[in-house]
Amino acid sequence: MHVWQLTDRVLTIAQRPLVMGIVNVTPDSFSDGGKYLNVDAAVAKGLELIEQGADILDIGGESTRPGAGTVPLEEELRRVVPVVERLARQTKAPLSVDTSKAEVARRSLAAGAHIINDVTALTGDPAMMTVARASRAGLILMHMKGTPATMQTEPRYEDVIVEIGRFFEERLRLTAEAGIPPERIVLDPGIGFGKASAHNLEILARLGEFQRFGRPVCLGASRKGFVGRLLNNRPVERRLAGSLAALCHAMSRRAVQVVRVHDVEESRDAVHVMASIQEWEGAGMEK
Repeated sequence: MHVWQLTDRVLTIAQRPLVMGIVNVTPDSFSDGGKYLNVDAAVAKGLELIEQGADILDIGGESTRPGAGTVPLEEELRRVVPVVERLARQTKAPLSVDTSKAEVARRSLAAGAHIINDVTALTGDPAMMTVARASRAGLILMHMKGTPATMQTEPRYEDVIVEIGRFFEERLRLTAEAGIPPERIVLDPGIGFGKASAHNLEILARLGEFQRFGRPVCLGASRKGFVGRLLNNRPVERRLAGSLAALCHAMSRRAVQVVRVHDVEESRDAVHVMASIQEWEGAGMEK
């Protein structure tokens, strides 16, 4: 069992992973860029994902797809904060803001968000550590080699699991020194963020090794490019089955506590069935 402390609540993760539904308020995200760019559409999408079974909503206003550039601060604020504010009034579900900018995080938390999901693990903005500490928000710290603009330019590792593990050790040490307790932190190995397909497969195969940190692990494999490449360059909208295979494999190893997904209903179904099998298996072993 894992405990994850957020701004105003504690989430207990026991029998099954939490399902985090993605709300991209962007024109250029790799999967659904432009579909939910205005506030009404983004809020409607978020509420739809809650109805489908999302435990958490992750709202982002800057694409982190390979090759993506940065979005100016004021534009990201314009995209994200009104969506967070309206969703906070209409749902009790925890809201996550997917940003590496401290001011976007600060204003989103003030608007009702509970989690900072930072692909730079609090390294992209010098003020982010201070915002994270002062806010008492939950944190998702992700490993990324390079930046979205450069990360897929021939990424190389001696041992991808060892290097990600060292990165997590350093981030956990520095956050603790800054006064952020580990109970607030979830770790994300960053599938597709500065990794070749072979690296992504190795991460999935060895995902359970990150349980040694005693913190929940977040898996973001949904519709990723490596899934498409494994399926003969399958387009984004036809990667659901491959995404669910990655999710189910991670669950079979009891290696994941949060799954970040585009297809909430189908992912929630897969999580429910896998958890039911594992619960029965556990009960059978106790007899």
